[in-house]
Amino acid sequence: MRSPQSLIEPPLNHTQMTRRYLTTPIYYATGDPHLGHAYTTVLTDALARYYRQTGADVRFLTGTDEHGQKMQETAAKRDMTPIQLADQMAASFDAAWRDLNISHDRFIRTTEPEHIGVVTTFLERLWAKGQIYDDMYTGWYCIHEERYWTEKEVGAERLCPDCQRPVEFVKEKNYFFRMSDYQDRLIQHIEANPNWIVPATRRNEILGFLKQPLQDLSISRPKSRLSWGVTLPFDSDHVCYVWVDALINYVTASGLLDIDGGPDQPGFSDPGDSWWPASLHVMGKDIITTHAVYWPTLLMAADLALPEQILAHGWWVMEETKMSKSLGNVVDPLELREDYGTDGVRWYLLRDMPTGSDASYTPERFQARYDEIANVFGNLANRTISMISKYRDGIIPEAADNGLDADIESTMRAVTDHMDALRVHDAMAAAMELARAANGYVDTREPWAQAKDPTRSEYLDETLASLARVLTVLTALFLPATPQKMADLARQLGLEAVPTLEQARSVPLGGLEVQKGPPLFPRPDR
Repeated sequence: MRSPQSLIEPPLNHTQMTRRYLTTPIYYATGDPHLGHAYTTVLTDALARYYRQTGADVRFLTGTDEHGQKMQETAAKRDMTPIQLADQMAASFDAAWRDLNISHDRFIRTTEPEHIGVVTTFLERLWAKGQIYDDMYTGWYCIHEERYWTEKEVGAERLCPDCQRPVEFVKEKNYFFRMSDYQDRLIQHIEANPNWIVPATRRNEILGFLKQPLQDLSISRPKSRLSWGVTLPFDSDHVCYVWVDALINYVTASGLLDIDGGPDQPGFSDPGDSWWPASLHVMGKDIITTHAVYWPTLLMAADLALPEQILAHGWWVMEETKMSKSLGNVVDPLELREDYGTDGVRWYLLRDMPTGSDASYTPERFQARYDEIANVFGNLANRTISMISKYRDGIIPEAADNGLDADIESTMRAVTDHMDALRVHDAMAAAMELARAANGYVDTREPWAQAKDPTRSEYLDETLASLARVLTVLTALFLPATPQKMADLARQLGLEAVPTLEQARSVPLGGLEVQKGPPLFPRPDR
């Protein structure tokens, strides 16, 4: 019997590692997290864990957006100060992500002094370059969406096109970013990089949006109406528009800008000191325009690199209606977690929504996906470890383990291809097919019959060794979706940790002692 197999290897040289900087949007801090927030964050977490499995050096950012008029008004309604509300909501999101086993490296808050300093530095640079000017704005404003609309957009009923709430007519001094100057350059970038925005439907949506003349962007709000925000460095009577403030968080967390360097400071001289540009921005499709139009044009104007890729996923809907706090039809992922466990919730989110498309939540669909992982994969783990315990006194045989090699290799290629293409749902489906194939292998080999015939002892060893190998591979493949359960299964197999994708194929298993444990995905108590 060997002691648990250690998978600890010397750290890779930092400069030799692939670097991945992944971001979720920062969530507006006026309400608690719901299923939509959870999906975005779990999806990004799954990608971060996958990249770490491939040996990449990963920085994973999430956080809360804490300025703006909605924050100011919500706090007043609750008889709180805005910072008290921000503190409360940031704690709520941070606790939810701990409960959902999110492996973020940085939780940013837009009220942090560092972020306020970077926003100020960013705006100073645009101002110094002549990219911002002041003018009078006359038109319609939606407090809930915190944005301006044209007469045509609000229509005769004077309703916000996004939230259908009444808008108000305002006339006030604003500062504007010369976004229109960058329309052609942005179109050229999108057309030259067809995978910059995925899926293709969202790319086409943005190109369609850009067929109309791009307007300049209001980037300020007067303090006479809104005091809760980052003060403009060139006008102390105005604060920064919350969306501009929020988008800059990605640069703040990257370490790119030196807040003491002034408007001409290009950032840190050593690229290794910064994570910018972001490898992937992940968000819901409702905020694709801000990320694929506002944000890249701001970066162009500031002479900063654009993010490498943008993924806009679909909505969770109930009865064909988007989940929304304002509609009161949200599902609390933490309530589901109480019955099905953290990894049960994560599995459902990643398995049931095709990346980029909408998905409909129903209790029946949730149960079906949970039954899948419990009955197929959970059953395979339980029966394999039980047979090794029963037939070989808990010791994985020193025998050839190539009985499922072809299935393993084809699955590894499929999972890698799907994950690299951001098709996480397809990757999880491919991993589940390997578990199905392994269950079929058990039924074909009939190890219970092999155990009864002493002349077939060698075949039994091969069967059990092959099943131990495929379970080891499956711990690596399922890790992005179900990290805690895979850590539990790795320990049951005698491993100290879940192996990387490369290690899973070759880590020595013969002689390790398995440990029976409770079912990985038990039936919920009701």
